[in-house]
Amino acid sequence: MRNAESVNSAISHPIADAAPSDEHVTDYDRVHFKVYLRMLDAAKEGAAWEEVSSILLGIDPLREAVRAKHAYETHLARARWLANEGYKDLLAGPA
Repeated sequence: MRNAESVNSAISHPIADAAPSDEHVTDYDRVHFKVYLRMLDAAKEGAAWEEVSSILLGIDPLREAVRAKHAYETHLARARWLANEGYKDLLAGPA
Protein backbone atom coordinates (compact mmCIF):
# COMPACT_ATOMS: atom_id res chain seq x y z
CA MET A 1 0.00 0.00 0.00
CA ARG A 2 1.42 3.37 -0.95
CA ASN A 3 1.50 6.59 1.11
CA ALA A 4 1.69 4.82 4.46
CA GLU A 5 3.48 7.83 5.92
CA SER A 6 0.27 9.85 6.18
CA VAL A 7 -1.35 7.76 8.91
CA ASN A 8 -2.14 10.76 11.07
CA SER A 9 -3.91 12.63 8.30
CA ALA A 10 -6.02 9.59 7.48
CA ILE A 11 -7.24 9.17 11.04
CA SER A 12 -7.50 12.79 12.18
CA HIS A 13 -11.13 12.06 13.12
CA PRO A 14 -11.91 9.05 15.31
CA ILE A 15 -12.80 5.89 13.42
CA ALA A 16 -15.95 4.09 14.52
CA ASP A 17 -15.95 0.33 15.00
CA ALA A 18 -18.47 0.20 12.14
CA ALA A 19 -19.16 2.61 9.31
CA PRO A 20 -22.66 4.07 8.98
CA SER A 21 -25.29 2.12 7.10
CA ASP A 22 -27.71 4.99 6.51
CA GLU A 23 -29.31 5.36 3.08
CA HIS A 24 -27.93 8.89 2.83
CA VAL A 25 -24.48 10.42 3.27
CA THR A 26 -23.81 11.25 6.92
CA ASP A 27 -21.56 13.77 8.64
CA TYR A 28 -19.33 10.81 9.54
CA ASP A 29 -19.03 9.99 5.83
CA ARG A 30 -18.11 13.56 5.00
CA VAL A 31 -15.28 13.78 7.54
CA HIS A 32 -13.95 10.33 6.57
CA PHE A 33 -14.20 10.80 2.80
CA LYS A 34 -10.41 10.68 2.37
CA VAL A 35 -10.26 7.43 4.33
CA TYR A 36 -12.92 5.93 2.07
CA LEU A 37 -11.05 6.99 -1.06
CA ARG A 38 -7.80 5.58 0.26
CA MET A 39 -9.55 2.32 1.15
CA LEU A 40 -10.86 2.01 -2.40
CA ASP A 41 -7.34 2.59 -3.73
CA ALA A 42 -5.90 0.03 -1.33
CA ALA A 43 -8.51 -2.55 -2.33
CA LYS A 44 -7.76 -1.93 -5.99
CA GLU A 45 -4.04 -2.45 -5.28
CA GLY A 46 -4.79 -5.70 -3.44
CA ALA A 47 -3.56 -4.49 -0.05
CA ALA A 48 -4.13 -6.87 2.85
CA TRP A 49 -6.99 -5.95 5.16
CA GLU A 50 -4.60 -6.04 8.11
CA GLU A 51 -2.40 -3.38 6.53
CA VAL A 52 -5.35 -1.17 5.66
CA SER A 53 -6.87 -1.55 9.10
CA SER A 54 -3.60 -0.61 10.76
CA ILE A 55 -2.61 2.26 8.50
CA LEU A 56 -5.92 3.86 7.55
CA LEU A 57 -8.19 2.95 10.44
CA GLY A 58 -5.59 3.01 13.20
CA ILE A 59 -6.65 -0.37 14.60
CA ASP A 60 -3.97 -2.95 15.34
CA PRO A 61 -5.12 -6.22 13.72
CA LEU A 62 -2.77 -8.27 15.91
CA ARG A 63 -4.19 -6.93 19.16
CA GLU A 64 -7.82 -6.46 18.07
CA ALA A 65 -8.37 -8.82 15.15
CA VAL A 66 -12.17 -9.01 15.32
CA ARG A 67 -12.63 -5.25 15.73
CA ALA A 68 -10.07 -4.49 13.02
CA LYS A 69 -11.64 -6.88 10.51
CA HIS A 70 -15.17 -5.61 11.21
CA ALA A 71 -14.14 -1.97 10.90
CA TYR A 72 -12.29 -2.74 7.67
CA GLU A 73 -15.24 -4.61 6.14
CA THR A 74 -17.86 -2.03 7.06
CA HIS A 75 -15.75 0.94 6.00
CA LEU A 76 -14.84 -0.68 2.68
CA ALA A 77 -18.50 -1.53 2.07
CA ARG A 78 -19.43 2.08 2.84
CA ALA A 79 -16.70 3.37 0.54
CA ARG A 80 -18.06 1.19 -2.26
CA TRP A 81 -21.61 2.38 -1.56
CA LEU A 82 -20.48 5.99 -1.70
CA ALA A 83 -18.69 5.38 -5.00
CA ASN A 84 -21.71 3.67 -6.56
CA GLU A 85 -24.75 5.31 -4.92
CA GLY A 86 -23.99 7.79 -2.16
CA TYR A 87 -22.23 10.28 -4.39
CA LYS A 88 -25.69 11.26 -5.66
CA ASP A 89 -26.38 12.86 -2.25
CA LEU A 90 -23.19 14.86 -2.55
CA LEU A 91 -24.12 16.07 -6.02
CA ALA A 92 -27.63 17.06 -4.89
CA GLY A 93 -26.14 19.46 -2.30
CA PRO A 94 -27.54 20.28 1.15
CA ALA A 95 -31.03 19.05 1.96
